Amino acid sequence: MLHGVDVSAHQSSFDPDGQDFVLIKATEGRSYVNPRLSSQVKRARDAECVVGFHHFLRPGNITAQVEYFLSKAPEKAGDLLAVDWEENGEGTRPSNAEKDRFICEIKRLRPHHKVLLYCNRTFWPHHDTTSYAGDGLWIADHVTAGKPRIKASWRIHQYTDQPLDKDVAAFSSRAALRDWARGQS
Repeated sequence: MLHGVDVSAHQSSFDPDGQDFVLIKATEGRSYVNPRLSSQVKRARDAECVVGFHHFLRPGNITAQVEYFLSKAPEKAGDLLAVDWEENGEGTRPSNAEKDRFICEIKRLRPHHKVLLYCNRTFWPHHDTTSYAGDGLWIADHVTAGKPRIKASWRIHQYTDQPLDKDVAAFSSRAALRDWARGQS
């Protein structure tokens, strides 16, 4: 198992030492961009971590959200892309069809990048009707690292949010993750 963290503007700093990958919130909806995106990307790349970017999906206008995300997320070979599909602060959520359309459009526009679905253990069995997670499922279930309570295959498991979101990835080495992210395995 590889170890990583996922960060957003809430983390003014994080320590990439000992991490194999860093997943960074880039955007949300059609107007928010993480104000710490550049510094977080630099910190992760300087530590030679595999880097990924995620977009917090809002209901409606999926095409505009895809365009916004791709205009803000740096494009480098081997970077991971993900959609964060969960309930928002207003108590609403994008539909299953909107989630699927977002993933398909990202894959169409950036075909050389792996695209992941991030959701929690409640969303996966109770809101998902297609089991479509693009190139892999990034599941949030705060239990023992690498042992999420789901029956589906997963690539990344967020196992805690204390003191920040920590993850493990089902790869044997950083090189294996990097190769997969580049489409070489």
